[in-house]
Amino acid sequence: MSNFPKKDEIVNAVLKGIENAKKNYTFWTCDDLYLSYAPPKFLSIHVAQEIGELKDAPELFIDATISDILRCSLPNRSDFREFMRKKYIMDRSLCITLDERKEHKSDNDSISKVVMSLKNGVRNVQQEYLDDVELICKLIERDNSNDTTLDYGIFAFYLDISSSARKKAQIRLEAIIESFDKVVSKFKNLKSNFKGGEIHKIDKVGEWCIGCYIIEPSL
Repeated sequence: MSNFPKKDEIVNAVLKGIENAKKNYTFWTCDDLYLSYAPPKFLSIHVAQEIGELKDAPELFIDATISDILRCSLPNRSDFREFMRKKYIMDRSLCITLDERKEHKSDNDSISKVVMSLKNGVRNVQQEYLDDVELICKLIERDNSNDTTLDYGIFAFYLDISSSARKKAQIRLEAIIESFDKVVSKFKNLKSNFKGGEIHKIDKVGEWCIGCYIIEPSL
């Protein structure tokens, strides 16, 4: 039997990982604001490092495909194609997937528990973000608690804007959360909450914040 970190530990590790990405990028570039200029996978790498430091750290996969995640979370592993067809899911990857860490008896006995999408440079509501939230909802939604091993999903992001921006960070953040709430409300047996969102202001430069939107079953 494996020990999986508590949800609060994972969420705090995600927030800390993005914060560390911000600190490192500022240190390396002297850019106090625009982590959004960082290269691809910058957030994923830092978040993965932070989760890896947890006690009883889970198995962690970067860019696992939806089909592989479903194989490792549905009661019958061969049902993933029908699941994707019924829910109109096209196969692609998600930034981070967390599996139970255990001694494997084969190469086909992994158990996925958490899925994550990480986005950098988030400033406005975009269809790309709504699509990721909707995808997470489709993967997490269930009629019975044992329909999937996935416990919850996370959409985490870094938001930055310049001091000359017409809409300030708080207004943008509220609009983003509201748009995500509308997506989640279309699915049954799901609930969501938000953690983070503290606005940091840099005089004459801009504002930034880190957010973690969590989607989980309400059963």
